[in-house]
Amino acid sequence: MPRKFLIDTDTASDDAVALIMALRHPDADVLGITTVSGNVPVEQCVSNALYTVELCGAEVPVYAGADRPLLREATHAFWFHGEDGLGDVGYQPSGSAAEGNAVDFLVETLRAHRDITLVTLGPLTNIALAIACAPDIVARVERCVIMGGAACTVGNVTPAAEFNVWADPDAARQVFHSGLPIEMVGWELCRGPATLDDDDLSYVRSFGTELATFTIDCNRRALLASRQQSGEPGLDLPDPVAMSIALDPKIATRVSACYVDIETVSSLTRGMTVVDQFDVTFDERNIDVWGELRSRPANVKVCWEIDVLAWKESLYRSLRT
Repeated sequence: MPRKFLIDTDTASDDAVALIMALRHPDADVLGITTVSGNVPVEQCVSNALYTVELCGAEVPVYAGADRPLLREATHAFWFHGEDGLGDVGYQPSGSAAEGNAVDFLVETLRAHRDITLVTLGPLTNIALAIACAPDIVARVERCVIMGGAACTVGNVTPAAEFNVWADPDAARQVFHSGLPIEMVGWELCRGPATLDDDDLSYVRSFGTELATFTIDCNRRALLASRQQSGEPGLDLPDPVAMSIALDPKIATRVSACYVDIETVSSLTRGMTVVDQFDVTFDERNIDVWGELRSRPANVKVCWEIDVLAWKESLYRSLRT
């Protein structure tokens, strides 16, 4: 029986590819897609998600969610994904968003089903709001795969932070401390050999399918931006990497449970995912009566390494036919 998925996304170019992977996977039953302000404004996220669903020939509802972070002004990544988030090619859906609010849909759907895989591809505003409204939904989630953060490494929007967490660090902190069974797939996992280099891009183009062509074309701005920003050898696709792990956990080849916190105050390290890899985090409250250090309990499974060939094959499989 297919596994039930909910996907929360700030739909831009790599998000769209991740949606394709889920919508085309025979073992994934996508119950709905919720959108959140992030890479682009939420109205554009809805349009991009609808277009992707239609391109896949799927019938999956798309809901509009939070149009701004919990406590901050909205910030977008037009410079990376283009003004419309899909490389400014001009894609337009024929349908419209489902009636209702993303947060209400998340709560209702999680209460109606068990063992759902929740995949988040954008800022965590919708998820924080849903948990605040209905804390009981935490227990309904089997896995929560979060594309976000950077585990003990450089970020992609500041030296310390990855965009999804940086855009709404307050929501991220609430979610990371909510008790959800979080699997953190950081931005760094899509870099270097995990990028699609020129040979990989030519290979995808050779499939000759509408989905393959869309994947390359909607990421044309992102390819240039990633090479300009961090000198990547090819196209980095953080959201599809996370989706490949959601679809097949074995793609994550090294995972460890760690205490992770989110910086929300510092202007220098706002949105940093502080990963306590070696149980060294402590303060006065963490010293027991004998003076021994008590490590904080792990709240996140952190993915450190992936099977690059398996990740790429997961992508290719969704685009070939």
